[in-house]
Amino acid sequence: MNNARTRRSFLKLAGLGAAALAAPISLRAAEIKRKPNIIYIMADDLGYGDLSCYGQKKFTTPHIDKMCAEGMKFTDHYSGSTVCAPSRCVLMTGLHTGHAYVRGNREVRPEGQAPMPADIFTVPRMLRKAGYVTGMFGKWGLGAPGSPSDPAEHFDTFFGYNCQRQAHTYYPKHLWSNRTKVPLDGKTYSADLIAEKGLEFIKANKDKPFFCYMPTTVPHASMHVPEDSHKPWREKFPQFEKRIGRYSGPKVVNPIAAFAGMVTRLDASVGKIFDLLKELKIDDNTLVIFTSDNGAHHEGGHDPKFFDSNGPLRGLKRDLYEGGIRAPFIARWPGKVKPGSTTALPSAFWDFMPTCADIAGIEPPRGIDGLSYLPTLLGQDDKQKKHEYLYWEFYEGGGKDAVRMGRWKGVRTGTRKNPDAPLQLFDLSKDIGETKNIAAENPEIVKKLLGFIQAAHTDSPLWSTKARRKKK
Repeated sequence: MNNARTRRSFLKLAGLGAAALAAPISLRAAEIKRKPNIIYIMADDLGYGDLSCYGQKKFTTPHIDKMCAEGMKFTDHYSGSTVCAPSRCVLMTGLHTGHAYVRGNREVRPEGQAPMPADIFTVPRMLRKAGYVTGMFGKWGLGAPGSPSDPAEHFDTFFGYNCQRQAHTYYPKHLWSNRTKVPLDGKTYSADLIAEKGLEFIKANKDKPFFCYMPTTVPHASMHVPEDSHKPWREKFPQFEKRIGRYSGPKVVNPIAAFAGMVTRLDASVGKIFDLLKELKIDDNTLVIFTSDNGAHHEGGHDPKFFDSNGPLRGLKRDLYEGGIRAPFIARWPGKVKPGSTTALPSAFWDFMPTCADIAGIEPPRGIDGLSYLPTLLGQDDKQKKHEYLYWEFYEGGGKDAVRMGRWKGVRTGTRKNPDAPLQLFDLSKDIGETKNIAAENPEIVKKLLGFIQAAHTDSPLWSTKARRKKK
């Protein structure tokens, strides 16, 4: 890896400080007469195969399936990382994990995670400059309460969990409303309450352009769900009635049934969003995106094998094989996105920031890694720019990195002990399950992908190569 870049060069690359905003380009002016609303719904640890429109057979997700039928399904979309905090940082900043400030889950006690810098430029800050009202409802994980990167520093309105660790229970003793700690009774199902606050935000801002970011905690462990969603699946899956799920908060009898109840309850909440948009008569002017922050988990009693949560993909959360990072991604925008359409465009979380800039009619900040996928959404494939490669790095489990170039995917493991670890090579067009390492037969491709890996990595002040090696 290239570890010679300084903190100054990293900050320059990260685009910290002022970002240039310029006049709209012709594509935006031609396609967008009024600034559209943007709703971004992000599930937590939902696998590529956990929606029935992506192949789930054990239960159905009718509202999300309808969204898919009325919009565009991405088959080759990727999360920012394989765990929560870095994936969210990538989404918010447009920088992949070789450049992003946060690259792992680093805790702050008693509550929160390590913060991003105070002046880091994020999607909500960008959209506020463009005249949007911004709201976030769900899990943050990018700066403890009162830190320079408290979510209230980025969004006009925030309600939910500041801390990922606190979010391991759905029956918390408190949540946060902007900078105010809201006491709870420990019996309120947080996912329902947070979803209600998101609907209230949409209602309150129906006459203004708004960005509503909804990073729900479902279906992250613990496997908690109210009885009205749990009971029907306990009756369907009685063979797991003796299984007890343990993670955080109350223990769960039959966590297998709880998982199905959690996802179907999430599906119902997505349906409420679309009902509200139609009621408010803003449906046609609202882009809604649904995705997941990384691959399926196997914690708290959840059994991803039973549900075939990742379908044909190899790996789970914390892997850089496809199962850890390829995510379901659906975009619906009546009158703009063709109903029932599908795209195999390789895209990723770092593309969201420039896409939002395109939609808002502004220039994205310089130096980010993303490319707008607005042309694909609008059916203008001839105008769609494409990545030369996509890149990920992750420091847990001995250290890992991965790169995709077209149909080729390279994965390295054990990079903390061996920075020159060999590359495993897969041809995703023939082997989506990454079962056959064909590196030996393709030395030139391997050499090219290793070059991309070296070029893509810079040391973060928070996640330097030196720091992570000391943690062996």
